[in-house]
Amino acid sequence: MTQDEMKKAVGWAALKYVMPGTLVGVGTGSTASYFIDALGSIKHKIEGVLSSSHTSTAKLKNLGISVFDTNEIDSLDIYVDGADEINDYMQMIKGGGAALTREKVLAAISHKFICIVDITKKVNILGKRPVPVEVIPMARSYVARELVKLGGTPKYRQNVITDNGNVILDVYHLMITDAVALENQVNQIAGVVTVGLFANRCADVALVCTKNGVKEVIL
Repeated sequence: MTQDEMKKAVGWAALKYVMPGTLVGVGTGSTASYFIDALGSIKHKIEGVLSSSHTSTAKLKNLGISVFDTNEIDSLDIYVDGADEINDYMQMIKGGGAALTREKVLAAISHKFICIVDITKKVNILGKRPVPVEVIPMARSYVARELVKLGGTPKYRQNVITDNGNVILDVYHLMITDAVALENQVNQIAGVVTVGLFANRCADVALVCTKNGVKEVIL
């Protein structure tokens, strides 16, 4: 299978976790987009969805799927989303699509977080890919200097404004041996909205697609 075929296979494989009458959280990105396609095939069986981005919301609505406001909901049955990287502890780097803050909110209110990835996203140590940090615009330079002190090389993601009206710094050259500690450190920097490390709230299930098919990994 090609990488795109693996993304599609794992997106559709996540359907088995969607029970009739449930509320489903939906992430953002190319793999999550395939899951949205799959949800469209059972849209009359679910109560509706909560979406992590304007892009996902638009696609869901185009498929005729009901989209709820997060403030109307106490909790989610499941949240399904991809990742930029995932390790053996189910900790992830997310935010390549600049939706990390809303994704983190949906993960926080979900009973079960299912991460759907192709095998290229599986790593032993997080940090081969950059770690996105959502920052309020006035704090961008200050936050960048503080990230350098933590050993990273931040790069401003040009011409990208998040759905929350903020900017993204992508932090390179981090080999993350303690993801929980680093997540907490970055989140304490003034001006940071959130960091794209999902370590305090990691995935409960990972569906990983290889060329031989989808493998289920449970924490």
